[in-house]
Amino acid sequence: MQQHFCQQILTQLKEHPDAWTRVDMILEFSQSQSTKFYALGILQDVIKTRWKALSREQCEGIKTYIVGLIIKLSSEPGSLTTELLYLNKLNAILVQIVKHEWPRNWPTFIGDIVGASKTNESLCQNNLAILKILSEEIFDFSAGVMTQNKAKYLKDTMCDDFPQIFELCTFVMQNSQSVSLVHETLETIQRFITWMPLGYIFRTKLVPTLIYKYLNVPEFRNVTLRCLTEVASITFGKEDEESADLFCSLFTLTLGQLKQMLPLTTNIKEAYKNGRDPEQAFILNLSMFLCTYLKIHGSLLESRANMHDPLLEALHYLVLISEVEEKEIFKICLEYWSTLTFELYLEKPFPSDTVAQQVSRRPLYYPVLSKVRLIMISNMAKPEEVVVVENEAGEVVRETMVDTDAVSLYKTMRATLVYLTHLDWYDTERIMTEKLESQVNGSEWSWKNLNRLCWAIGSISGATIEENEKRFLVTVIKELLGMVEMKRGKDNKAIIASNIMYIVGQYPRFLRAHWKFLKTVVKKLFEFMHELHDGVQDMACDTFIKIAQKCRRHFVFVQAGETQPYIKEILNTISSIICDLQPQQVHTFYEAVGYMISAQTDSLMMEPLIEKYFELPNSVWDNIIQQAAKDVTVLQERETAKQLSNILKTNIAGCGAIGHPYVTQLGRVYLDMLNVYKVLSENISTAISTHGEQAAKQPQLVAMRAVKQDVLRLISTWISKSHDHKMVLDNFMPPFLEAVLADYHRNVPSAREPLVLSALATTINHLGECITVHVPMIFDAVFECTLEMINKDFQEFPEHRMNFFNMLQAVTEHCFPAFLQMPPMQFKLIMDSIIWAFKHTMRNVAETGLNILLQLLKNVEMTEAAQGFYSTYYLLVLQHIFSVVTDSSHTADLFMHATILARLFCIVEDGAVSVALYEGDATVTGPTTNQVYVAGFVSHLLGQAYPHLQEQQRRVLVEGFFSLDTNVSGFRDHLRDFLVQIREIAGEDSSDLFLEERKQQLEAAAQEKRQQQIAVPGVLNPHELPDEMES
Repeated sequence: MQQHFCQQILTQLKEHPDAWTRVDMILEFSQSQSTKFYALGILQDVIKTRWKALSREQCEGIKTYIVGLIIKLSSEPGSLTTELLYLNKLNAILVQIVKHEWPRNWPTFIGDIVGASKTNESLCQNNLAILKILSEEIFDFSAGVMTQNKAKYLKDTMCDDFPQIFELCTFVMQNSQSVSLVHETLETIQRFITWMPLGYIFRTKLVPTLIYKYLNVPEFRNVTLRCLTEVASITFGKEDEESADLFCSLFTLTLGQLKQMLPLTTNIKEAYKNGRDPEQAFILNLSMFLCTYLKIHGSLLESRANMHDPLLEALHYLVLISEVEEKEIFKICLEYWSTLTFELYLEKPFPSDTVAQQVSRRPLYYPVLSKVRLIMISNMAKPEEVVVVENEAGEVVRETMVDTDAVSLYKTMRATLVYLTHLDWYDTERIMTEKLESQVNGSEWSWKNLNRLCWAIGSISGATIEENEKRFLVTVIKELLGMVEMKRGKDNKAIIASNIMYIVGQYPRFLRAHWKFLKTVVKKLFEFMHELHDGVQDMACDTFIKIAQKCRRHFVFVQAGETQPYIKEILNTISSIICDLQPQQVHTFYEAVGYMISAQTDSLMMEPLIEKYFELPNSVWDNIIQQAAKDVTVLQERETAKQLSNILKTNIAGCGAIGHPYVTQLGRVYLDMLNVYKVLSENISTAISTHGEQAAKQPQLVAMRAVKQDVLRLISTWISKSHDHKMVLDNFMPPFLEAVLADYHRNVPSAREPLVLSALATTINHLGECITVHVPMIFDAVFECTLEMINKDFQEFPEHRMNFFNMLQAVTEHCFPAFLQMPPMQFKLIMDSIIWAFKHTMRNVAETGLNILLQLLKNVEMTEAAQGFYSTYYLLVLQHIFSVVTDSSHTADLFMHATILARLFCIVEDGAVSVALYEGDATVTGPTTNQVYVAGFVSHLLGQAYPHLQEQQRRVLVEGFFSLDTNVSGFRDHLRDFLVQIREIAGEDSSDLFLEERKQQLEAAAQEKRQQQIAVPGVLNPHELPDEMES
């Protein structure tokens, strides 16, 4: 209670507009560090939010007080340690003031701080920290925090004043004996190197001082190496011979010092293992320096014969560092090896042995690359995992872990090893064969070593010609099978067996070319499906589905030496194959067999296969339906619901794999399935109405809901795969809509299935305009009742919410004419729901809402209803878009906001809006145009929301909106500058204004990377390749 009362007092104090005027008293008399920080927080808020509103006298007063306090504290050497956090906070506040005041109101700031620094070493150390922070704020973090013009102005000013700063740093390095001051100076220089003019680096004594004076001093070697890494990251033109000489000299001098500190014969792996933190940090920094330099300037070293020895010495260091058992260091080295090997591969993607020797760069690297191959093979990361988890319904399901750090590491290592294999297949084969022999003879035997070797073997599938691959794979499988026989203990045998399965699953090209071997592998997998050792059944099922996807055609056609397609033998023995599998494993098995059946192109031959395929689940289904016909309450039993759910999941797996031909099976169970849906839905609704919403969590109801969900998933899966729209519309949609829509409409909210909305969205997206005629009926059943569930807040019913807007987006894209036939009040509800969508803080919902609005605006433009729409909704939409644009929780959608606003301004400027938008506005007294009116409307809107904006600022802003309305990127930048201005006043964090660009850059980079990988045989996992790329 007392704590709550104190918190209330502090909150009231912070919110008081004059609280900042008491900060000096608090700082002077308080003995509590937390109280001082609280007071500084108040002052910092004022500087961020109200600085421009303060009088010049007040600004000067705050500035003078903070400067005086910093000088007083930092002049005492002990304060840099005892008061470090407090001083750092004061430094940050001073930098905020400087960003407002310098250079216009404080032109001598740099001169003042440099001059004061020479009077006192501890003061100098703190002043350098201030300059370091200022540099970061201007050059590293200005994007989205300052307007573009202001950021450029401050950068130019700092460059103009840099000679004074550099002179101070040089003065300290020449004269100071203080370890802490020199260390701070070097850290400050490190921040400056990225933007300081090149002349200050190479035409002064900076580089020699760093290398000869500080690199070999333990206290300074880490920060010095970071400085040299920053220098190494600088690029220059290919024709700039002078810079090339300077960078070669930098490399030679640095390497010379390194060889004295860390001889080439050092066992870096052991040195790191036994080293202290600073020594381990040195190895990390060394890897950063070498990788950065070689990545950017490696071609320069290659081009000069006198630099080959230093280059090979640096590569030797990197090989030794790559052996260090520290993931972050390994990842730094791996990135370089991956880049290098890719570049070497690109010189001659498909060289013969003779041509390879003629390529100039490769021979230089051959000895090093052999060592890198050994490192990659010995340390191969684990591939993506399939894990078994329990879902909300209590069912065990399989999930593929694809976004983990380990998987990312595996993919990079895999690509690197593939490039290395392309560069020299025989060396890769030699290393792998020797490592395998060490497993067989026991000299390197361990589960860990075997797993890594087999992951490496599996990773180079497709990276050599088929003949080499065949010879190598036969040897590997033969040796591993021999190990199974030789090793004692069930665990050892299971590990070896799982690795055999993994490897054969990675080589579909080999399997397709060798039917007898493929058949033997599949039979072996069926045996493993009865093996109860932990993980073996999962591995067998996973390998089986991989093989089925990539070799599907071989199972449905008669192979040489066979009397019938092998699929028939599988279907005849299916019950004995799956008898020991868990339900989720059975679903995987059925999906795999479904892929095989899908390869049969003759529908007359496919139908009996499908009938036989579903014989087992159909017999159980028929039995349950017959029992329900006698006593419908049997469907309420939990075990019955579980059985139904498993049968439906088996059907979903089969449907997804077979595609449209699944219709023969669907037609058999469709009407019974919809009847089951209706019965279960009534049971669920009755239970929730009688016992309250908590009844929905009872196991019996959870099981029944799972059946309903599986029915919806099955229907939407098939519709998405179907290619006969007329058949779907005539035969399947009427009973589906009749069963599902009425049930959804009359159910209590918590009993409504969100998957209904998802299934409708899928159906509309797939059938397109064909289903427009059914949209009014769909909306009557689901629109208003769902909107009532989600329009009270932004959190409740999240699945319904997302699926509802996905459905609305589907209708907007494919069935827009249905909107034009709606009564005005119903269309208003549509518009209200779209506005409600883009106001959500849930990113996916807001993004969907904006996409719907943009599509709707495009659609409306081409209709006769356009002017009526603009008259009613143009200003409303404009107003609501601006409200979310200026809301910091919606920053990630800035590009979409800009796209929509640009379109709204453009259609007015182009005259596409002919109806008078100012009709009925009493403030309009004389003749005007829509463009003039909208400009005034927006200016007034922003003026009301942000009174501090001057009329001139608003005018420039609005003029920019019209000037840039055909250039969305320019419009977005203009909009971003406006947001920076208002957030600077509002004191909000604007660091996320570039979030969307960063996301787009990452997506573009990922897409470019994938295209590169597709072009290199073997880089992508064979199971990630598109089917059309299979041979």
